[in-house]
Amino acid sequence: NFVIKRLGLFRDLLARVQWDEALKGREAQESQLILKDHLLQAQERCIPTKRKSGRNTRRPAWMNKELLDQLGNKKKAHRGWKQGQITWEEYRVIVRANRAQVRKAKAVIELNLARDIKGNKKNFYRYVSDKRSRENVGPLRKETGDLAIQNMEKAEVLNDFFASVFTGKSSSCTAHATE
Repeated sequence: NFVIKRLGLFRDLLARVQWDEALKGREAQESQLILKDHLLQAQERCIPTKRKSGRNTRRPAWMNKELLDQLGNKKKAHRGWKQGQITWEEYRVIVRANRAQVRKAKAVIELNLARDIKGNKKNFYRYVSDKRSRENVGPLRKETGDLAIQNMEKAEVLNDFFASVFTGKSSSCTAHATE
């Protein structure tokens, strides 16, 4: 999808080239290389290389256009640091500023959710369900020292561990995830 202005610029750039002088006395292959070079230069100036962000992409609620631009700047800064164009300190300043803006945006979203919970419970529960981790619990040690691998065994170990808070019974072996 070319914008008409960009297509006009593309035509103008190619029209500025003195083709008679550029191709005079050249063979076919050499002329083709010159033509290809001019076309590629005009293409770089006129055709946008950045992909449009799709409207259907699902982004976090706190991610807005401004933050997306900031993340793009962070990526460019990282590339510049890798290529030696900017210093590590400059890159760190950009990263810290970006991180602070993301934290602030998340805090604002959570504040708005908390404020609007009475009127719009659906948004709150959607946010909570998105935050929920869907990972499994790793193997746990029972009081006997054996590993609890099955889900029911893990549930019993965790139940005993949390119940010990109320019963006052301290277990000699606490429920630790094995490493």
